Amino acid sequence: MEHRERADREQSIWNQVEGNWNQFKGSLKQKWGDLTDDDLREMEGRRDRIVGKIQERYGETQWREADIERELRNMRT
Repeated sequence: MEHRERADREQSIWNQVEGNWNQFKGSLKQKWGDLTDDDLREMEGRRDRIVGKIQERYGETQWREADIERELRNMRT
């Protein structure tokens, strides 16, 4: 049950990011300043694109998916 609850919370985070994409773009740009406006347009609030682009710019070992999710969760609180 714990695994399912965690998965539901993670999905909720990504739903909020996608639903409030215009608000999150500014926060992403502040946190990850190497992201360009073109990067943000390409992301469109989609989980795979956000994670992939951050990992592309900063390195997959520096920013794992779980780390990115934690940062996004902190941005919305």
